[in-house]
Amino acid sequence: MDPRRNPFTPGAGTPPPELAGRQDMLERTAVALDRIRAGRAARSTILYGLRGVGKTVLLATMRDAAEAEGMAVVNIEAPENRSLPGILVPALRAALLRLNRLKQATAGVTRALKALAGFAKLKVRFEDLEVALDFEPEPGLADSGDLEADLADLIVAVGEAAREREIAVVLVIDELQYVPEEQLAALISALHRASQKRLPVTMLAAGLPQLLGQMGRAKSYAERLFEFVPVGPLDNMAASEAIRLPIEREEETIEPGAIARITADTQGYPYFLQEWGKHSWDAADASPITATDVRAGAVTALAELDASFFRVRFDRLTPSEKRYLRAMASLGAGPHRSGDVADALGVKVSSVAPTRNSLIAKGMLYSPAHGDTAFTVPLFDAFMRRVMPD
Repeated sequence: MDPRRNPFTPGAGTPPPELAGRQDMLERTAVALDRIRAGRAARSTILYGLRGVGKTVLLATMRDAAEAEGMAVVNIEAPENRSLPGILVPALRAALLRLNRLKQATAGVTRALKALAGFAKLKVRFEDLEVALDFEPEPGLADSGDLEADLADLIVAVGEAAREREIAVVLVIDELQYVPEEQLAALISALHRASQKRLPVTMLAAGLPQLLGQMGRAKSYAERLFEFVPVGPLDNMAASEAIRLPIEREEETIEPGAIARITADTQGYPYFLQEWGKHSWDAADASPITATDVRAGAVTALAELDASFFRVRFDRLTPSEKRYLRAMASLGAGPHRSGDVADALGVKVSSVAPTRNSLIAKGMLYSPAHGDTAFTVPLFDAFMRRVMPD
């Protein structure tokens, strides 16, 4: 089959040719955004799930829909080892300056920019915070040096400016689990204040499963302020559509048995569906794509995953972390009790607790229940057995 016409798009956050099985989720978010813009109550949306389930794609789809409706989007990815002020301030600055250019300057936008200038005093505490503004700070506005109080002042000022402009401001934050809990608490508190004042400010965010626990520990009322939406693998019908429909749009076909093989191999995970679809297409000489083509494509797909998707995470690990994950992998996909992993290593639980905590901090593991440990990357147990066979 002609690789130039291959419709599948494996990649980090790359939109698939068919966003199957997610329409209800997108519609709920669209309704919430419309309510926020109209000054009505609605909870911010937090997507959570494993790697490869399409959280970033969904977040980008929601972001694009908000922008198409004329909302002011503040787009952020929270990397490791960066502070929330350090990533938030430049993005807020750009959004406010865009608001300032839309129409004649208004008092609300000017005051928000002054709040941002005052907030910049936190750069003494957060060394990665850099902001350059041609506005003098307003004394007493977001300049106390206390992150929680100042961020609340800043978000309220932004919300008041948005209400004055009759638009909504949407904070879009990916990889939210990397924000330290103290800073996460300040963000939750600021959004709570804006919600209490019915200001048109909301957040769309995504993160790994441990994000639920982090937000609950940061602020006990987080579960009432946000709608936590689990994003998991696609069911058989949606997974089949994700494979079949792109192929049919190219006026080609795939046998039902081939689709069944792909959905079984990938367990319905959207990223893996794209890899299997791409390599099955390339392995086929002609339409229809058969189960034999899928078997051939699966070999190439796994090799590609081992060299990139899995390997890039493996290479960040220390030797002790690799041994811990290999011991977990010997027990199967999981989740597993921490004591069972320690037994597989032949050590006490307490001696490997720091390693487990480090792997959770790196986003490799999460704890679905007290004392349990699971991989955040689907199929990673099989990869660990391949890359460390002994």
